[in-house]
Amino acid sequence: MSSTITVANTTIASRIPGLQDLWDITLGCEDVLIAILDGECDRTHPNLLAANITPPDVLRTNRPNHGAAVQHGTHVASIILGQHQGDIQGIAPQCRGLSIPIFTDGQDGSLTPCSQVDLARAMLTAANQGAQVINISGGQLTPSGEADLLLTNAVRHCADQNILIVSAVGNDGCDCLHIPGAMPSVLAVGAMNGEGNPLGFSNWGKKYRTQGILALGQDIIGAVPGGETAPQTGTSYATAIVSGVAALLLSLQVKQGQRPDPKAVKAAILQSAIACDDQPIEECDRLLAGRLNIQGALSIIRSPGTSMHETTDLQTIHPIPDEAKASPSPMPRQPAAIQAASYSPAPAEAAVLETDSPRSPQSLTQISPSAIQPAACSCEGGGGTPAQLVYALGTLGYDFATEARRDSIQQHMGEGANPNDPQQLLRHFNTDPWDAADILWTLSLDATPIYVVMPQGAYAERGFARLLQFLREQLEEGVERVSIPGIISGQAMLMSGQVVPVILPTLRCMYSWTTSALVEAVCGSEPDEAAAQGVTNFLERVYYELRNLGITPQDRAINYAATNAFNIERIFESAMNEDIELESIDVEKSPLCRPGADCWDVKLTFFHPQRVFEQARKCYRFTVDVSDICPVSVGRVRSWFVR
Repeated sequence: MSSTITVANTTIASRIPGLQDLWDITLGCEDVLIAILDGECDRTHPNLLAANITPPDVLRTNRPNHGAAVQHGTHVASIILGQHQGDIQGIAPQCRGLSIPIFTDGQDGSLTPCSQVDLARAMLTAANQGAQVINISGGQLTPSGEADLLLTNAVRHCADQNILIVSAVGNDGCDCLHIPGAMPSVLAVGAMNGEGNPLGFSNWGKKYRTQGILALGQDIIGAVPGGETAPQTGTSYATAIVSGVAALLLSLQVKQGQRPDPKAVKAAILQSAIACDDQPIEECDRLLAGRLNIQGALSIIRSPGTSMHETTDLQTIHPIPDEAKASPSPMPRQPAAIQAASYSPAPAEAAVLETDSPRSPQSLTQISPSAIQPAACSCEGGGGTPAQLVYALGTLGYDFATEARRDSIQQHMGEGANPNDPQQLLRHFNTDPWDAADILWTLSLDATPIYVVMPQGAYAERGFARLLQFLREQLEEGVERVSIPGIISGQAMLMSGQVVPVILPTLRCMYSWTTSALVEAVCGSEPDEAAAQGVTNFLERVYYELRNLGITPQDRAINYAATNAFNIERIFESAMNEDIELESIDVEKSPLCRPGADCWDVKLTFFHPQRVFEQARKCYRFTVDVSDICPVSVGRVRSWFVR
């Protein structure tokens, strides 16, 4: 390795004011877990070999190669967790890391971005594994700031769990928004040089003025797969620095005998930021909320009794571009459906891919605006986890995985047959049922596949028969939803190139239904109209407003409540008699639970529409135990009045 790189590595603390003072107090602690949502990292690199980085089994991919995604993920991971015995001094080397790959390498070695659904799934996985900080060195450009509801709910879940999401603002050099950087609960990060001036490609915007911070993003030394090191520039690497600093401040809280409080750390970073009034520049908007001030944040965290929390409300999330632009460009339209994208050129309205190497606007590569991009693209440079339970709702479909598999099944079906026609395929399975195991059965939300369902074991044949039954019921009987309980094990690639997790299902609680049939089963063949409408309203809100991936305990509890709606019927029957209407649906950890169980209370709050300010609201609560693959209701429905 060159002496120049070695000098740069050993003086990183001198390039970031206040970092050495923080290192003198703490280099991190194992109680703090940083989830790195990026490309896979090369954990065999000398600077990462001794780092405590765990890849979750449920998302583990093949052995890392040296493609663009692994280069980006390795560089980012080394900035955060690089060990000080080597050439790279990571910001928080003694903290734990959780590597969750969201970017992958295409067949040509280029980086393939992820969808918003994939990002939401990765966030929830990080939350379930106990992460306090989630680093996302990437994002997606958006004209409106609106994200897919699944991603919005995932960010909200992290905020509710006091998890700090740190995300790049992107590198388009414009006043523009990105997902997830522009979400108020997210700490957005832009890039500056060593003099504290914003780099020309670093984005800015009104929303970033309240939750954005500038950090060093120029010539940041990081690990390159294979054992080398190299400098990189961009908001990706500034984001990694801020995530590492946040982890150190959390470690300081632990050292002081306090409970780690990511919201307080975020507030300290923003409050202490060096703004334009303190160090003026001509375009103050480009400073976001200000420059990273480690000494100021350290002083706040060390102050006795300090408990600072953000006060902004959660809003929708925004995407990230890639390059430096001389002036803002027109914002692309957000597509109705979120799909995986690639680096290939896209239509003019497509979002611009972010990169951390500033280039002229004419050289920008365009991609579909449906994908989360790394905030850099010129990246030169395990332990086991508990089984992930899932209880997901959606619609059933199928995929052939490869054109060869599709053509093979078409030949089995006979000349002129169309395997893409589900009716024809079902008729073929009636005579050749074994072919049902040769396709990928998918579970979708809003026409977007979120899982592959793959029965295995002694009862796999019955599992495939159940899936055939579900598909037939969807086509012939109008079935609207199916429930798929199981565990996540591995991944599968669809013909589109999209990679989704695989569910190994259990037959015990796989159900299919229509809303009308479920209401009839709950309320009887001649239900009271008000009670039936109440149950229908509840189900529709779960299906659309609260739709989720079925990963977190809260999501599994609410999905089970929609599947087993008998408790809901009792609630709405009582509400009808009191002439009150549903206001909100919440899920909270239950204070009462059997030993070894994982219980959550589904809480429905009602109000009287004619006496909103005169009468107390009424809450109904019932408990769901989600410790098993198949959730179960516990106890009876309880109710009380609240003000």
